[in-house]
Amino acid sequence: MAQHKAFIKQLNGITFAGKTDSNNWVMMDGPEQFGGSNAAIRPKELLMLGLGGCTGSDVASILQKKRVKLDGFEMNISAESTDEHPKVYTKMHIEFVFRGKGIKESDVERAIELSQTKYCGVTIMFEKAMEITHSYKIVDSGE
Repeated sequence: MAQHKAFIKQLNGITFAGKTDSNNWVMMDGPEQFGGSNAAIRPKELLMLGLGGCTGSDVASILQKKRVKLDGFEMNISAESTDEHPKVYTKMHIEFVFRGKGIKESDVERAIELSQTKYCGVTIMFEKAMEITHSYKIVDSGE
């Protein structure tokens, strides 16, 4: 079984810097009313970015292997959370947006399906704690 590590250092109040095995730093912070300086992403927001980065890299790689040419690819992720503490996410939705000419729905659907059910470890972990849904849109470059 693989081991992974993270190192997190308090800089000031609730401002932290962290890095993992990749040795790249990320800043995390909170609002001023809770002792932060409002200068970086909130730790929980990193979960949405992690989900998007994981499934996005899968989908992009699968479409590249299928020789699907994209002029652009983006994702919009929305999350619902509880109102009471602990404020946890209860649902996330990923909207995949593909831009290009002649992109086939079947290629997009298969790439998303493979990511969501086989390759994206973040999706599979999150599904144990919340509902993950997705949709997609194809924008033809000719439009």
